[in-house]
Amino acid sequence: MSILDSSFAPGLQAAEPAPGVLESIALLATVALPQIAVRLRDALAPEIRCAALAIFTEECTDRPRKLAGDQRITDLVGIAELDRIRGSHPGENRWSERAEIGGAPRDILALRYPPSNALLVLIEPRPAGGQPELVEYLWNLAANRIREKVADAPPSYLRESRAVSAERVRVTGELVEQYATSLDILLATLRSTQLDDAAARVAAIDLAAKTLVGLKTVDDRTNSIVEEPVASAFTRLRDDLRPLTTLSGVDLQFVEPPKNGRALPGEVAHAARAIVRGLALAMMEQEDIQRIRVQWDCDGENLLINVRDDARGGIDPSAAALDRLVRRVEALNGLIEIEVMGGWGTEVSVRLPLDAPPSDAADIAEWSLGGREFEVLQLLAAGQRNRAISQALGISENTVKFHVRNLFKKMGVGSRAQAVALAHSHGVASST
Repeated sequence: MSILDSSFAPGLQAAEPAPGVLESIALLATVALPQIAVRLRDALAPEIRCAALAIFTEECTDRPRKLAGDQRITDLVGIAELDRIRGSHPGENRWSERAEIGGAPRDILALRYPPSNALLVLIEPRPAGGQPELVEYLWNLAANRIREKVADAPPSYLRESRAVSAERVRVTGELVEQYATSLDILLATLRSTQLDDAAARVAAIDLAAKTLVGLKTVDDRTNSIVEEPVASAFTRLRDDLRPLTTLSGVDLQFVEPPKNGRALPGEVAHAARAIVRGLALAMMEQEDIQRIRVQWDCDGENLLINVRDDARGGIDPSAAALDRLVRRVEALNGLIEIEVMGGWGTEVSVRLPLDAPPSDAADIAEWSLGGREFEVLQLLAAGQRNRAISQALGISENTVKFHVRNLFKKMGVGSRAQAVALAHSHGVASST
C-alpha cells in the first residue's frame, strides 16, 4: 500500500508531504498499540492541536479506550460517553459539536473509521495547519494499525484478554450491585412522608432514579463490549471477506450460524474472524481454487468453524501460515483439524470454547487488580520503565509509582523483576 493510499485521503495525492509528515506516518505504521494514542496526538499536532485525544475501539477487548493529553480530562473519559458520541451521528464519518466528555461539556472533533467503527475524539481542538485531509488520513492509518495488530495478536494476548474480560464483568457487576443498593436505600428514604420539603424530595427521587438507569446502561454496555452476538460477528466476517471475492475471483459461500446462538466473548469473535481470514488467504494461493465454503455454528459451549475449498488438495498442513493459525487456536484452548483430500480439496474444522480456561482467569483474579493496575502490569511485563508507562497511559510518573507499589502488595512480590516473572508465568504480556 502506498503511504498516500487514495482509500484513506484522496485529497493528499496532489500534495508532496513534508518530511515531518513522512516521519509521523512511519511511526504510526510501526508503533506498539499502548503508545498509539500518544503518537497519533503528536502526529496530528502540526495540523490540529487538542487538549486531549481519545480512541474508542471495541476490537481491543481489554482496553477499548486509548487516551492521550491532559490527564485532568483523560482520567474522566468514560466508555459510555464515547459510545454516546459515536451513536449521535449515524452515517457520518466526521463531525464537530459540543458534547459531554470527561465529565463536562466540551468542544470536540469526532472521526469514525467505518471498517471497524472505531472512533477518534479530539477534545477542545485548535486547528493549526491547512490540510484537514491529513488529519483524516493519519487517523485512518492509526485505526488500520489497530486492526492489523489485533488480527495478528500473539497467543499470550488472547489468553490475557480472556482473563481481563472475565475480571471486568465481575468488577462491573459488583459495582452495579453496590451502587444500586445504595440508591434503592436513598429512594426509600426520600419517599418518606417525614420529609418536609416536598419539592426537594421530588427532585432527589428523580435524580436517583436517573442514576439507577444510568448504572444499568453502563453495565449493559460493558457486557456488550466483552461479548458479541454470534450472528453479528459472522456478518462482520462476511463483510471483511467480501473484497477478497472481487480481487481473487474465488466464490466465497457463507453458511450462517443460528441467530439465537450464544453470544461470543470478544476475543473469541476476533480470533475466529482472523482464523477464517487466514484460512481463506491460504486456500486462495492454490492455482485451481474456485470456491470456498465458510460455516459457523454454536453448540452452546463452543464456536464451531468449518472451512472447505474445492481445489485439488494442494495445501501443506505444515506451512508456516497454517502453523500460526494452529497456535492461535491452541491459545484459546481450542482444537483444529486439517484434512487434505487429494483431488478433492481441503477441509478445516475448528472448535473454540466460549468459556475461558479457569486457571489463568482465576489466578489473575486472585490479585484483585483494578483496570489501571492491570494496564501498568501489562507494560511492566513488556519491559517498559516508569516514564514509558506514564506516556503510554497518559498518567504521571508518580501515579505509575503508586500503581507499581500497589501491584507489589497485591501480587506478594518485592521487586519489578519478581512482578514481571510472576506476570509472565500467568500469561500476561503487553496487549493491544
